[in-house]
Amino acid sequence: MESVNTRIKSAYASLKDEFGYKNVMQAPKVEKVVISVGTGRVQDKAKLALIRDRLALITGQKAAPRPAKQSVASFKSRKGDIIGYQITLRGARMVHFLDKLVHLALPQTRDFQGLKRSSIDAMGNYSIGIKEHTIFPECGEEEIKDVFPLGITIVTTAKGKKEAEAFLRHIGVPLQAA
Repeated sequence: MESVNTRIKSAYASLKDEFGYKNVMQAPKVEKVVISVGTGRVQDKAKLALIRDRLALITGQKAAPRPAKQSVASFKSRKGDIIGYQITLRGARMVHFLDKLVHLALPQTRDFQGLKRSSIDAMGNYSIGIKEHTIFPECGEEEIKDVFPLGITIVTTAKGKKEAEAFLRHIGVPLQAA
């Protein structure tokens, strides 16, 4: 099993002919991976701490709280209330997380048949929604009662959808067939 890091480094050679790169720096790269969790109306400090700790365990980095920018009476939220957590991964932690996501977590997803290609935006970024955080190996089976969803965005330097799709396929992201 080849790691994501070696695949990222070899992207230039394999995509050179397809996209006509003349320089190694033209090849797409993964800039960062952003993991976010919305806590919504959860005001229980123990539940918020649990979500923060699980994210830190999964990613290896402390989660930054995201406060509400304005009060919304119908949601019973006040300005400054914590409504989510976000983590931005770069460098070695990013590569380690992508490796874990592609080779361990996604294959454990129930009825997994590949990720949708339509989630690639026009700027070359890819967004994934995961319904249960328990697909990651750090989360034990005894913690099933407190399951929360998370969103993962892979930010690349690709210039368009086709380039991003070819790059993501090359680094091992299991996209659905056309």
